Order: sequence, then structure tokens, then C-alpha cells
Amino acid sequence: MREQKLDQETLKLITRRHFFRMCGYGIGALALNALMNEKLFAASDPLAPKPPHFKPRAKRVIFLFMAGAPSQIDLFDYKPTLQRYDGQPCPESLLQGERFAFIKGRPTLLGSPYKFSKHGQSGQEISELLPHIAQIADDICIIRSMQTDQFNHAPAQIYMNTGHQLPGRPSMGSWLTYGLGTENRDLPGFVVLISGANRPDGGHACWSSGFLPTVYQGVELRSKGDPVLYVSNPEGIDSETRRETVEAISDLNRMHLEAVGDPEIETRINAYELAYRMQTSVPELMDISKEPEHIHQLYGTTPGKPSFANNCLLARRLVERGVRFVQLYHRGWDHHGTGEGDSISKALPRLCSEVDRASAALIIDLKQRGLLEDTLVIWGGEFGRTPMKEGRGGSTYLGRDHHPRAFTIWMAGGGIKPGITYGATDELGYQVVENPVHVHDLHATILHLLGIDHTRLTYWYQGRNFRLTDVAGRVIEGIIG
Repeated sequence: MREQKLDQETLKLITRRHFFRMCGYGIGALALNALMNEKLFAASDPLAPKPPHFKPRAKRVIFLFMAGAPSQIDLFDYKPTLQRYDGQPCPESLLQGERFAFIKGRPTLLGSPYKFSKHGQSGQEISELLPHIAQIADDICIIRSMQTDQFNHAPAQIYMNTGHQLPGRPSMGSWLTYGLGTENRDLPGFVVLISGANRPDGGHACWSSGFLPTVYQGVELRSKGDPVLYVSNPEGIDSETRRETVEAISDLNRMHLEAVGDPEIETRINAYELAYRMQTSVPELMDISKEPEHIHQLYGTTPGKPSFANNCLLARRLVERGVRFVQLYHRGWDHHGTGEGDSISKALPRLCSEVDRASAALIIDLKQRGLLEDTLVIWGGEFGRTPMKEGRGGSTYLGRDHHPRAFTIWMAGGGIKPGITYGATDELGYQVVENPVHVHDLHATILHLLGIDHTRLTYWYQGRNFRLTDVAGRVIEGIIG
């Protein structure tokens, strides 16, 4: 009987009811401790930082996008043979089966009217049009073997940003914030800044979240008026009233979310909350007047005046504050030579002067702040330009047609080998003959540097998994340090 009684007492101690009755207070304390943990709240925030697939080389990206396609022949890919045959008819072998955007008949070859020289210990050949970028030759990796599938501006810009030529796919910045989140809850994870003659041909599709939740959409910060539309309180509304309004709207949205389960409602809740926090964070961010004078001298910035230089400085301020992806668009690089306003001889030098100093300053500034090591900077456009003169309508102005077969970009920081040239084109700069790099390869490499396997970053949509690199892409091992 005594043994039986002991067995019952033992069983009693391990029953669930007895356990909760005796330990309820302890479990309650543990639960309270968990609820006080900020990481728990982060779980409901789609922009909360997420772990990468493996150890990253870079934490953030700045993409300096030269919309309109700068001429690699006149900036980074010097061709002595092309110079020698300047003005001669283009070889028929280059024209067979080719489709150009505007070239008709048999065009003539067009050597660059600008001088090239070697710079830095690396001896990188760079045009006289980019004297400041030439000074950072040992910090950049020049890729001369880029290729794309598109030869018109809008689809090519969308392709370079989303991996697909049609609108509707998520942009690279959206994929990155979806995969990694952001380190600043008071600013968007993906920011867009625009300067130049007009907006990119691809429009908002270049920074769209596509079929991803819209919380991952790129947010454009404007240079004039309110940095973000409608972020300021209307007249008669103070901060406390706005806070109460946001809370009331969020409560209603959460009730609706519980009823229908639409994930876009969660996006809307987070958008209201972020907008409220941005009312304080954005004005302070956009005020570059408080930067030291030597920084303004470095970039060539003028506070209050919209410019590519101001946007480069803002890009540094953004990544300093933990923004994951910053993209600058500078439009105007479409130099066909139909007139003086879009000629290689007049318009190209002007565009280069607008971006050269600030592009180099960004690298110098990031480096001196210890940020370049884990910030990936990319400079380039959507495709290249032909080594032939376009001569549209018999124009005598120098200009080049669109060329998707070979173009140049450069990259710096974030695990990239500095001071190297990767890939090569033929003696006329027409075809890639060494280490071709497709747009999908570039995307795969960017994701890899941020610790992401591009084949694993996927989103289920319309019955299948989609990814930034579609069904292609390889990491360019030769440019990784």
C-alpha cells in the first residue's frame, strides 16, 4: 500500500494540471519577460532585419544608375584600332543579321574624340572626361564585358533593375529588403533619388515591388517641396493629433486584417506607422546644410539646390543610418547625335561633369568613414553604345546608337576586388570576347555579396516560385576579393 501511495504521489507531480497549478506564476514571469523583448515585436515587422544565407561581404548597396546608357567607348573601353579606322565604313560582318534601334544602311566607324590615359598603380584606362573617377582607379573594378537582352531604354532599364523586361516584377532593391529587411525602422529600406533632365524611361517599374508586398517598394525622396508626398501634417494638425489618428486607423486596419487576412492590410498598417516616424527622421536626413564645409567641397554640393551631387551626399547619409538599398537615377545619357543637345562632343562632357566629382567623392567619403568595406557601390546604365556613328537623317553631329552586346559598369567596396578590369571586348568594342557578364550574373553576384544565394531568395506567385535572376545567373567569382 505504501509503494502504491508513493507511485500515485509521483504521478501527481508530473501531471499537466498539477504542473501548471504549481508553476503558473513562474511561467507567467517567463511570458512577461518574452513580451518585453523587442525582437518579438520585430517578428510582425516585415522590414525587420533578417539573417542572410551565409556570411555577407556587404550590408548595403548604392546604385548610381546613369539612365540613357553612357558610351563605354568614350569613357572606359579605349580602342586604338577603332581610332585608326575612324570614319571608315563598318565591316559588313558586323552588320549581318543585326537589328539596331536607329542605324540604317552601312554606318561608318566612330573613334572616340577623347583621350584616354592610365591611372593609379592598377593602370586602369579611363577617359579624360572623368578626371575625378580616374583618381579612384585603384578603388574600383571596371567590368567591360556586360551584356543585356534589351536595346530600347524602358525595357532595358526595367530589365537591369528587375531581371525582366516587362513591368510587374520586383526590383532588386525590393528583393533585398524582402530578403534582409532594414536596420532603421524610421526610414524606408529602399530609397530612390532622381536628378537629371527628366525621369527614367522605365518609370516607377524600375523601383516597383511587383508582386511582393508593397512595403518593399522603393520610396522616392524628392528634391523640392516635401521630401515625401503628404508626409507633413496639414494645417491645424499637430503631432499628438496625428499620432492618435494613426493609432485609430491602425486599430481599424487590424480588425479588418483579422476578418479577411489580406497581407496588404499589414503593409498598410506598417506604411502608416513608418510615415509617422518619417515626419521626424526625413527632415533631419535631408538637411545637408549641417555637413562640414570640406564635405561640400569634396562632393561639390549646394544645399537646397537639386543635383546629382546632393543626392550622392544623401546616399551616404542614408546608408549611414542603416538603409539597405539606395538608388540614384541621373537621366540624360542618350547621345544619338541628332543635334548638339544629344551629341558626343557637346552633351556627353556636360553629363560627365555633372556626375564625375560626386561619384568619386562618394567612394572617398565612404572609405574615410570605414563604410566602403561593407557598402557595395555600382555605377552604370542599362546598355552601351555602338562603335559606329549613328548619323540619323544625315546628321553631322557625333552620336552612337543603342548597343546591348557590350557595355561597361564599375563597382567598388562590399567585397569587390579593387583596381582591376574584368572582361574584354574585341578591337572595335563591338562584341564581348572575354568573361561575358549578363545582367542575371550581375544580380546573382550582388545578392551573393550580401550573403544571399540567388537561387534560394524566392517568392511564391501564380503557382510557382519567382526570383530576381529568373532561371539563370551565376556568381562572378573573378571580381570578388
